[in-house]
Amino acid sequence: MKKLFGTDGIRGVANKPPMTTETALRIGQALTYILKRKDHRPRIIIGKDTRLSGYMLESSLAAGICSMGGDVVLVGPMPTPGISFITSNMDADAGVVISASHNPYQDNGIKIFTNSGQKLNNMQEEEIENLIFEGKLQSLLPEAKKIGRAFREDDALGRYIVFLRHTLPKHINLEGMKIVLDCANGATYKVAPMLFKEMRADIVTLNTSPNGKNINREAGSLHPDLLSKKIIEEKADIGLAFDGDGDRLIAVDEKGNIVTGDTLIAIFARYMKETGTLENDSAVTTVMSNIGLKKSFEKLGIKRIEAPVGDRFVLEKMQEFNSVLGGEDSGHIIFSKHHTTGDGIITALQLLYVIKETGEKLSELSKVIKVYPQVLKNLEVKKKVPLDKLKTTGKAIKEAENYLGDEGRVLVRYSGTQNLLRIMAEGPTNKKTKHAVEIILKAAKKEMG
Repeated sequence: MKKLFGTDGIRGVANKPPMTTETALRIGQALTYILKRKDHRPRIIIGKDTRLSGYMLESSLAAGICSMGGDVVLVGPMPTPGISFITSNMDADAGVVISASHNPYQDNGIKIFTNSGQKLNNMQEEEIENLIFEGKLQSLLPEAKKIGRAFREDDALGRYIVFLRHTLPKHINLEGMKIVLDCANGATYKVAPMLFKEMRADIVTLNTSPNGKNINREAGSLHPDLLSKKIIEEKADIGLAFDGDGDRLIAVDEKGNIVTGDTLIAIFARYMKETGTLENDSAVTTVMSNIGLKKSFEKLGIKRIEAPVGDRFVLEKMQEFNSVLGGEDSGHIIFSKHHTTGDGIITALQLLYVIKETGEKLSELSKVIKVYPQVLKNLEVKKKVPLDKLKTTGKAIKEAENYLGDEGRVLVRYSGTQNLLRIMAEGPTNKKTKHAVEIILKAAKKEMG
């Protein structure tokens, strides 16, 4: 069967299948047809990040929705978690985000949220795919008088800011804190500075001038080095780096040290346990989480629940085990008491709240975990051959595992959104860890090159 959806919606190079205007139009039609079964006129939110191709895909999606008899609410550039919130807040039937998250500007993607603010499950995705590939959408279009309309909602950012502010107690503000914000020239470029100014922080901004082509380019959570230098230069208290669609956060402490998701999760887990807000004394992490996080949880008496990579799978495990905290080292962290998806700005607010309440600087809070050296290499592949079919690479993986022994681990998997083989290792030293990765990389290049 043909597939459109990957682990995080639909993604690809703009103007090439599947990220074409034709596909976007059909997605809009299929989604609307499914929602119409409830016997009412569907209302669907469309938001996007700052990519150049967002304009054409937005127009195509809106055309598809209207042609099938649904109404469209356009909110413009807005973080992915903001669309999730607005979908529920405006009582819409669904929300669509046009974004490829942390990918370069040439890529784009489509993510769909239900009216509860959660991403579609596998069955819902398959239903949309079936409608598209059966080729019957044209015959399902309604008569002219039932065609939908498109509206623009100018107050969406204001609604989202109020929602974000209410995730903290009323008495908390950021007065006296100097914060450097790196918005990756992406979807947070407007909302993050507005919010932190409103909360009385002294802010310095980086990468808040999107031009359609500079999203994620040497900026944001994927490239926090510039932010690290700026922290020292500005003598700031903390740096906050978001990714292109605003669902991730990477922090930088007052000394310029980069603090990734695993460390942030450890900080939150300890604070929440100490304050009695970590339900079931558990948190969900993924197979990519650092060994150091596992050892930190053991010392803290916190149960670590492991999920596959991907925020949807993290949320599923959180719901299954009634956990209120979960996330990934990429900085995608979910606080289920506040939102149904990862939100970089909520994560930033919760971190600043812990700093305020404990009186500790981020560099001190980060000592809760000893992060093991981790090396990740990506190998571009033409085809994702099942790993168990790769004999040479399989032998190399076992060799690397034996080389590290009990001092580390190896994880090899394909990216869910790109044609990449991800080779990751953790070990006692950078030298040993790099060597373990090189063993596998060399074999994989030979076998798949």
